[in-house]
Amino acid sequence: MLDVIIVGGGVAGLTAGLYANRGGLSTLLFERMFPGGQASTTGLIENYPGFDEPISGPDLVEKMENQAQKFGLKILYDEVTGLDLEGRTKKVEAGGKTYECKAVILAMGAEPRQLGLEKEKEFRGKGISYCATCDGAFYKGKDVVVVGGGDTAAEDAMFLSRYVRKAYLVHRRDTLRASRILADRVLARENVEMVWSSEVEAILGENRVTGVRTVDRRTGKKREIRADGIFIAIGVHPNSEGIPNQVPMSRSGYVITNESMQAGIPGVFAAGDLRQKPLLQLVTAASDGAVAAVSAQRYIMKEFMSE
Repeated sequence: MLDVIIVGGGVAGLTAGLYANRGGLSTLLFERMFPGGQASTTGLIENYPGFDEPISGPDLVEKMENQAQKFGLKILYDEVTGLDLEGRTKKVEAGGKTYECKAVILAMGAEPRQLGLEKEKEFRGKGISYCATCDGAFYKGKDVVVVGGGDTAAEDAMFLSRYVRKAYLVHRRDTLRASRILADRVLARENVEMVWSSEVEAILGENRVTGVRTVDRRTGKKREIRADGIFIAIGVHPNSEGIPNQVPMSRSGYVITNESMQAGIPGVFAAGDLRQKPLLQLVTAASDGAVAAVSAQRYIMKEFMSE
């Protein structure tokens, strides 16, 4: 029986694996696709501590993966198809096999909701971003489009207005869904132009984003907006499908934990963007992973070492 199984190979999962193995725990990490999660699809990262020059997402993830494996982390590229978390012995099903362990760390992350348009995936990191605080500084003096109408979209437009020449905020309704104070602030910004009652119907560009084509939902009139970047802020979806109902979750599907990353069931922990928290960033994912691994180690020492 293993000490710890980690589900998810993003920044939180890799950090948890590093800390768990350095702590002397036998650890296995499952990743269904490739390590890194959202970080691996990010073009340049310049706000992760320790790097005084921007680093690409894939390069940062490769360093994290190599570091974790250096300390003995084993990674299996299989999709987890079943979780039995309630008993003292946890069971994880993957690749047609059942693995047993003393503690589980859930680190499946989250995915930004997409517009579902052609070129959206192709241009991710090439003009398309889902994180204004991550990538906004790259667009200093340029024109950008923000898509959405809630608090996140309003906050993104406000944040970007500090850097860009002009920000177009495209919203499918004629009023913002954002809180009144945020809506008032963004409407007062001189370099933010509202594109009301409109949807983005096409992303323009050959090798990277050069703009968008919008359509007015009331009149059907189309408009082309030239822009160097598109920031999509229509929500985030946690990858919490398949987690048993016994694990407490918010209405939006985020796992609820305490500060020790404990997820409501003894021996079960959650870390990273899967967890309900105020800031979804690489640095907080890494922090969560470290805390989850140390908490799992303490749990195992308390519950199993006396046997």
